[in-house]
Amino acid sequence: MKFAKPALFLLCLFPLGRLVFLALQDGLGANPIEFITRSTGTWTLVGLLITLGVTPLRRITGRNDLIKYRRMLGLFAFFYASLHLTTYVWLDQFFDPDGIVKDIIKRPFITVGFAAFVLLVPLAVTSTNKMIRRLGKRWQQLHRTVYAIACLGVLHYLWLVKKDITQPLIYGLVLFMLLSARLPAIASALSTWRARLVPARQT
Repeated sequence: MKFAKPALFLLCLFPLGRLVFLALQDGLGANPIEFITRSTGTWTLVGLLITLGVTPLRRITGRNDLIKYRRMLGLFAFFYASLHLTTYVWLDQFFDPDGIVKDIIKRPFITVGFAAFVLLVPLAVTSTNKMIRRLGKRWQQLHRTVYAIACLGVLHYLWLVKKDITQPLIYGLVLFMLLSARLPAIASALSTWRARLVPARQT
């Protein structure tokens, strides 16, 4: 297991390496921007699902050491989400703020995708050991928003696809299974968020 982390790191870089290789070989198809956007979006969602799968897999296998790979997987999911958003903002919208805002408002799948990215940013920012110590119990509460982010990611993909929805439905089924395995944690998170949103009744 000495080289497990470096091997996982290289494996997570594979989708990016594939994109670069295809770009150099002129193999991105008739619409390179769409190809890059779809690829980075897909790997963002895959990264989120794999990250969510670490804890159930650890419980099933009894391999507690698997938990040390979760942070890297989550950060790579954020990395591909950033590439996904950058592709949209740069290559699709050419850094046009008005066009981006209108697109976010007009097209629901972009609204949902943008919301998912905004929610993902605090998780990436607070992924360091220093922030974990500083936030204490609040860190775990914050990072439980990954459940909502994954749901938004699947919805974003489902609304994006116009004809064959088989693939987003498969991702949705995988997410459902992962969330089912974590129902106690989700219930705890919902209880915490509800307590914060609904003021305590005055007696």
